[in-house]
Amino acid sequence: MSATRLIDRGVIRVSGENARDFLQNIVTNEMDEVTPERAGYGALLTPQGKIICDFFIIALPAEDGGGFLLDAPLLQTADLMKRLKLYKLRAKVALEDLTEKSVVLASADGAPLPEHAGFIYDDPRLPALGQRAIADAEGIDDLVTATPDAYHARRIALGVPAGGRDFPYGDTFPHEALLDQLGGVSFKKGCYIGQEVVSRMQHRGTARTRVVPIVFDNGIVSETGVEATAGGKSLGSIGSGANGRALAMLRLDRLADALAAGTAPLGGGLAFHLAEKPAFIRFPFPGEPGFGAAAEVAL
Repeated sequence: MSATRLIDRGVIRVSGENARDFLQNIVTNEMDEVTPERAGYGALLTPQGKIICDFFIIALPAEDGGGFLLDAPLLQTADLMKRLKLYKLRAKVALEDLTEKSVVLASADGAPLPEHAGFIYDDPRLPALGQRAIADAEGIDDLVTATPDAYHARRIALGVPAGGRDFPYGDTFPHEALLDQLGGVSFKKGCYIGQEVVSRMQHRGTARTRVVPIVFDNGIVSETGVEATAGGKSLGSIGSGANGRALAMLRLDRLADALAAGTAPLGGGLAFHLAEKPAFIRFPFPGEPGFGAAAEVAL
């Protein structure tokens, strides 16, 4: 077991008799599937369908007071609380920011966390990411045996993007951040904020930009945030990287054109190529059968 404390995470509690319905009406994922045995992964969007914040949703058992915990990015916690209060209206819902007295732990090697690590849940995005936990801030030092860098290196190797590192909040659609591939969007539930835009992208297959895993040819990773180019034309941007690999948000149609022309893509001046496609990604990469078909790109 190798656990790390994710210092860039905050915790919000949503409780009250209307808590589940309240979240169901505003988040992208299906709340009926969120139970004490199964966490959810979703996001709050703008009316234009762009991600304000993505987060994990943990249902607390009745003996622990019920309600839900949101494991969210620390820098977005205050804004998320503000928006939840705005949407609450007269719903019987209580909101509490628990960030100062809570910590978020995660497995750095995919192994289970200790049973006394707090509210433990399997990462709902991908089983290989292992477990996460929300615990009291005091008394957890003995559980931390790895650095956050170890966790992120594994995440990057598995091809799973992280908000604020691999895609910007406020300017990214769920498809672009792979929420549709990682169980973060339900296309069967009723309306939620931004739902019309997301559904239209799904059915029309207009998601040309995606976060994808890449490998740098010389093993040296470029800085996060640098531009990705090919033949002097922009492809997108490079996200977080480790051990010669990185995640990059790229216009896949432009990448396909560059590869067809024999032009190597560059990130911060360093040549890279697409990594082997992770099994969880269902849309075709450039060069694969079906690439470019609108019906296939948004699957």
